[in-house]
Amino acid sequence: MSELFDAVDALVASRAPLPPPPERKRLRQAHGLTLDEVAAALQVRRATVSGWESVKKTTEPRGPEREAYARLLNKLAELYPAPAAAPEPVPATFTGQPAPAERTPYAGSASEHESLQTAPDPAPTAEQAGPRPARAARSTPTSRRPGVKKAAPAGTPARGTNPRFENGPLAVVDIDPDGQVLAYCTGGLVLDVPAKTLPALVDWTLEEARLGQARLHRHGKDADPVLVLTPAALERYGLPAELSPEERRAGRLPAGHKVVKQIAKAGQHLTQRGFGAWTRVYREPEGSRRRCVQLCIPAWGALPVDQWDDKNNPLLPTMHAADLARFLGTYAERVMTPRGTTAVTGLELMTALRPPTRAEKDATTGEFKQVLNEDALTRLYEVVECEVPDEHPILKGKFARHHQRTPAEMLMEEPYNWCRPLTDDECMQPYLIAIDVNMAFAAAANGLTVGLNGPTHLTGHPAFDPALPGSWLVDLSHVDLARVQINGRTVDADRLPSPFTPTGERPTGPAWYATPTVAYAVELGFDVAPIEAYVRTQTGRYLDPWYKRLRDAYVETMADLGVTTDLGGSEFLDAMARSKEADPALALVLKAIKATAKGGIGKLRQRNRGQVPYYEPWPALERTTWRPDIRAAVLASVRVSMHRKMLKTAAAAGVYPVAIGTDALVYPSPGPSPLDFLPHTPEGKPAPGTFRLGVSPGMVKHQGTQTVLWAEQQFEEHGGVFNIANIIKTDPATGEGE
Repeated sequence: MSELFDAVDALVASRAPLPPPPERKRLRQAHGLTLDEVAAALQVRRATVSGWESVKKTTEPRGPEREAYARLLNKLAELYPAPAAAPEPVPATFTGQPAPAERTPYAGSASEHESLQTAPDPAPTAEQAGPRPARAARSTPTSRRPGVKKAAPAGTPARGTNPRFENGPLAVVDIDPDGQVLAYCTGGLVLDVPAKTLPALVDWTLEEARLGQARLHRHGKDADPVLVLTPAALERYGLPAELSPEERRAGRLPAGHKVVKQIAKAGQHLTQRGFGAWTRVYREPEGSRRRCVQLCIPAWGALPVDQWDDKNNPLLPTMHAADLARFLGTYAERVMTPRGTTAVTGLELMTALRPPTRAEKDATTGEFKQVLNEDALTRLYEVVECEVPDEHPILKGKFARHHQRTPAEMLMEEPYNWCRPLTDDECMQPYLIAIDVNMAFAAAANGLTVGLNGPTHLTGHPAFDPALPGSWLVDLSHVDLARVQINGRTVDADRLPSPFTPTGERPTGPAWYATPTVAYAVELGFDVAPIEAYVRTQTGRYLDPWYKRLRDAYVETMADLGVTTDLGGSEFLDAMARSKEADPALALVLKAIKATAKGGIGKLRQRNRGQVPYYEPWPALERTTWRPDIRAAVLASVRVSMHRKMLKTAAAAGVYPVAIGTDALVYPSPGPSPLDFLPHTPEGKPAPGTFRLGVSPGMVKHQGTQTVLWAEQQFEEHGGVFNIANIIKTDPATGEGE
């Protein structure tokens, strides 16, 4: 009988009533709980809890999670009863369109306030036991106008989770119609800025503005505050509206510029990069506390259109300062405070999540000392000739002038760029459909084992070990896909690219490959006999937290656009179509997240961009994160993962790609939708191991559809020497940044 009662209790609990989403958020905030803390307690993802609290989503907890969530909310409701009369939230939009001159400064809403928090909340004090109001612009006795407030002086008790960063990670500095300098922060807060000069603005930021972001790892560093200067602010502080041609080439203002002299006279410093689009101005640290402010100047090219904006319909140049603050603040909360381009930020995110050092107490002296973290990249190591680009100093004098290195001399792990003619049967199909792998570079980094130390040279035909990341010189020309069987079926090898070269051509002899590529040859059932290798013996899944941070940012932003992880098939395609018109500026956040993933991997092998002559060291080589071997492993994983799914798709449905461009594949189809050619089981589910429609990284989305006749016209026009995968896009912005 007790078992029956338990079953009844579980059934009732599975339908436990829950308060509406805004009340769920209020209760969590009232107790000082973060989304991460609730997610960890309920053993779900942060984005899942965020979805339960969002009025835009329809996802609801189920099963044991619902029971536990209801129990949490009931206990919190006892501690923090709903207020008698809650004030109406100030409506806000985020469309990226210019705001009217008479508008009240952007105030945000109660729900937006929490979504832009960056640091974990401490346990509430006695004074904080009640529900905390949403941070919003409001009048104060010292304000000049409604909706604007002055920053609290140093030493004033701060609201929010961290007194030092109460006002968010960044602010956009602009001038209102009355000529007053205002700082638009995340969450709708607008600060009255008293600074008359740029050095005074820096000191105000350090002493009063309460801007910055808490560290992402307990051994890491807090992010410096960022000030975004609008054209009006540039004029106010004596900076040019745009750089001259000479200044653009140098990437900075000259040392004799009056603002640069003001900074030096005030006892502040610039980094060696000088005063450019992204500038760091700092004072000497106070103990272990940094005193640095980062300036972002969009008018000088700080936010390139190919990374941060829509090149077909630019929004940032006309975006109101408040909306720009929310745009960049949302990115900062979900990824991190921008440190420069999205590529720079992607690389900095790796270090922020895997700090190279930590403080450790010496057992004998009792003093703290700096020690290295074993799971991070901690020092510079010698490089390997086959892994470096052509201009690297180590190659000086190795080859004749203009020599083109061969695969036996250079590790050529790159994404696919492959296209083939259509067969007669494929020409009879009416459509060509391009599908795109979501966050392909980030997905390939998930679970990837990489080397954390320097290379060990193995000679004398070493045995291949898939557990050792590195580069292997091996002959894979004997691998014949016609001999490969998938689920008892043999595929047509002539219609598939080789998995071992970016061009899809079959290898002709020994070549250097990253470990994932050689491991795939073994997976296909072929013997490999390496000639030599450079491997790393200290290994780890260095990129895992980086992937998870970007995955959650991507999934959460897609959910805000109406595309959630529980959608598949036609529901997913419909949601993706609607998302294109949901919120243009929020779509820019999504684009920046994707560009961060791709750019971060590219920065691992940043090349000489003309900073120094050929064969001379360039600045990137001084970074511990200049690791071309890790980049090669990620790109090899991208290519191998795609080929594995191509094989499974060909075996399941007899369909083959006709073109591949980086992370986009083109398939012939009898209908205009991916559902018309992607294989499914009799139950209607995606065939195991094949491409699957969905929002999660590694799954695919519809990139575009064209007719076969159109493709034939393109081949005739271009002589067949181009890749149609790069131009089949229903939406011109689709795929940007990936």
